[in-house]
Amino acid sequence: MSGGIVVDVPLAQTGEGIAECELLKWFVKEGDEIEDFQPLCEVQSDKATIEITSRYKGKVAQFLYAPGDIVKVGETLLKMVVEGAQVPILKDVTENIDSHCSEGEVKKSTTCGVLSTPAVRHLGKQYNINLNDVHGSGKDGRVLKEDIIKHAIQKGIIKDSSGFENVDSGDQFLRGEEDCLFVPAELGSHCDDKTIPLRGFQRAMVKTMSMAAKVPHFHYVEEINCDALVELKESFQNNNTEPGVKHTFLPSLIKSLSVAISKYPWINSCFNEDSMEVILKGSHNIGIAMATPSGLVVPNIKNVQSLSILEITMELLRLQQLALANKLNPEDITGGTITLSNIGAIGGKFGAPILNLPEVAIIAIGRIQKVAHFADDGNVYPVSAMTVNIGADHRVLDGATVARFCNEWKKLIEKPELLMLLMR
Repeated sequence: MSGGIVVDVPLAQTGEGIAECELLKWFVKEGDEIEDFQPLCEVQSDKATIEITSRYKGKVAQFLYAPGDIVKVGETLLKMVVEGAQVPILKDVTENIDSHCSEGEVKKSTTCGVLSTPAVRHLGKQYNINLNDVHGSGKDGRVLKEDIIKHAIQKGIIKDSSGFENVDSGDQFLRGEEDCLFVPAELGSHCDDKTIPLRGFQRAMVKTMSMAAKVPHFHYVEEINCDALVELKESFQNNNTEPGVKHTFLPSLIKSLSVAISKYPWINSCFNEDSMEVILKGSHNIGIAMATPSGLVVPNIKNVQSLSILEITMELLRLQQLALANKLNPEDITGGTITLSNIGAIGGKFGAPILNLPEVAIIAIGRIQKVAHFADDGNVYPVSAMTVNIGADHRVLDGATVARFCNEWKKLIEKPELLMLLMR
């Protein structure tokens, strides 16, 4: 591109309160011609996964980050060569990239001005090697993987190149190494420890659970007869007219939970510790904890009080599909008022959930299973039973309130025909 200039493409603000994101992958390569609004990369904050698009039409000159890196909002993701008419004149493309970096930038980024691939820069970062100190043997002084290995051996960082044999690119970070396989001791094989940085949703969970651990919790446990719920689900499925929709227990549990909340609104509140105020939430935005390949995420179904069971089913399916594809929107994850954790979907019977602040209640439901119950005359009969465990913020809720709320929810589950009287 004759007469072009080099511009920085920073990580823009992707949402309120987001200070940094993890770079998941690049959609382009160095040297690619880019159209304006073309997707450049995918990043993940602690709230959602977002595509970053180009604000310019031009050519990719240099990546400054590799997949797996944490990028702070405002930092430069990549450099592009664009026509001068698009932006204020910065530097001519023919100038050396080294001169484009100020002294402060060089101190901030150890790779600024060094020709190398993102994989090599990621490798240098793993071993705390400043690429400016490495002699590049590639074309135009480009630093290669072999140069990193040689430098590390010379500086005593490693004794030989064996430590680098399986380290190639940022793809390894995304894939993870193969699990250590059991081998007989006489073979003399050795499995190395593996350090895995916590990113995205997992990184967010560290912060939220650490804060939640400081809140005084108490738990209330109850067993609920689900015979009628089982029959209701089977009836929904047998009379299903929606293609691609599979009816489960969860939507009915969500709707009955909302109806019970209407009678006990303090369960659906949040606590402001600074002002010592409790906000009773008018909308029932019920969060559903979901285990995904990217970690635990809690999207919420908005305004459950106004939705039918079928509408809840459809919305739950949408959120599950987005969560598995790591494509949840920020609005899907924010604004929750109470959380439901379905450990029974995996196989658990009982769990003690931790609050999802600033919510004041979280409910873990176990799997529905047949158990033996005794009738008043001493006869034994089978029951489809489910254990629920309600975790509550004891600064806001007391045991009596939670017990009465649970009794109301239990009544609606055991006699779902009562929902007909109370649903709007």
